[in-house]
Amino acid sequence: MFKKILIANRGDIAIRILRTCKMMDIKTVAVHSVVDESLMHVKFADESVCIGPNKSSDSYLNIASILSAAELTDADAIHPGVGFLSENEKFAKMVIEHGIKFIGPEPRHLAMMGDKVVAKQTMTKYGIPTVKGSDVAIDNISEIKKIADEIKYPVLFKAVSGGGGKGMKVALSPSEIEGAFKLARSEAKANFGNDAVYMERYLMKPRHIEIQIIADSFGNVVHLGERDCSIQRNHQKLIEESPSVVLTPKQRKEIGDIARRAIKKLGYVGVGTLEFLYENGEFFFMEMNTRLQVEHSISEEVTGIDIVKEQIRIAAGEKLSIEQKDVTLRGHAMEFRINAENPETFMPSAGKIDELFFPGGNGVRVDSHIYNGYVVPPFYDSLIAKLIVHADDRDACLAKARCALDELVIDGIFTTAELHKKLLQNKDIISGEFDIHWLENNLRGL
Repeated sequence: MFKKILIANRGDIAIRILRTCKMMDIKTVAVHSVVDESLMHVKFADESVCIGPNKSSDSYLNIASILSAAELTDADAIHPGVGFLSENEKFAKMVIEHGIKFIGPEPRHLAMMGDKVVAKQTMTKYGIPTVKGSDVAIDNISEIKKIADEIKYPVLFKAVSGGGGKGMKVALSPSEIEGAFKLARSEAKANFGNDAVYMERYLMKPRHIEIQIIADSFGNVVHLGERDCSIQRNHQKLIEESPSVVLTPKQRKEIGDIARRAIKKLGYVGVGTLEFLYENGEFFFMEMNTRLQVEHSISEEVTGIDIVKEQIRIAAGEKLSIEQKDVTLRGHAMEFRINAENPETFMPSAGKIDELFFPGGNGVRVDSHIYNGYVVPPFYDSLIAKLIVHADDRDACLAKARCALDELVIDGIFTTAELHKKLLQNKDIISGEFDIHWLENNLRGL
């Protein structure tokens, strides 16, 4: 087992990883930008190293600085967390070349799944259902219009190197094709340095269903059921829950088994998530996230499995401690992303937290890095806390979530907590009758 792990991330996920390391008696190294010196994971870690100025490009994305910190502290492994360099093939390769273990999949799988076209082709090969569309990146308008006519409108342009909803544009008719294509390419170039896009049929009322998998280097693969992430804005998730109200036990087993078989054939090692659109009883593969997910916590709550612990054990060359028959979904869990944003305009809200109180009680969990007096900086993602609730069933989970949100106090900045309170009073949310477009279509009426 590893003696010391460097956590190449910040915020709530850094604390989450640090806690499991402590329970496994593994020493930790926190890296941080100048402004993040006061973060709690920096204080809790055994060692800490400043890796650069406040901008992500100068710190959390600075590969040379992170590798230098690992060598300086004699860390034998690096956990990349979520975001930043967690799915960066170049970073993973350089970590390995420096004789340090990368706690994540092999670089070849990072590259494979990082290219959305290659990922789609690969999953089709291994029996995963996909949405009809172009099989390769496209740049010829005449060819684009021809394919669009074949797969039927509306169509969706997606960045080949995309993620987080960036580089995605919809064309409802032939007259919108050229404009949507150009906008998607421009956004893809700005966000990923690669303007290549592909096209697929745009589903009108799908759910966003994802399957959490864990695989070791001995060919063992398990899935931990599904998460429903359909409440989202601009392709950014706001609420996630497990299990989904729209899947039957038979469907859950079928898609889980399909995912397991594909991952086994792929030879993938580590944790990962297969993301699907689900409509009219059919699943359509979107992408695979080759890292820990922000919403991994709800899968932990319904299965009782520490996903980060399994991730570390696998990276250390150990076998999975569980088999598929050991995985049982117990009750219902929901996660509410508390972002430092205006709940009406969604503009970021940096500033000092004047008063803070986190809810508690049986089945209530808060993963966060903030504290009373903490100053939310303007340089990073707006996620400041995750409120996770677990109960015997969905109705009880909703009731517990309402109580927890009423108890939550974060004064001094705007947060999305008020939006969550409104959502939990809505009849569609209560009944579970929504799709990925629901929030944007109903936001004004909340």
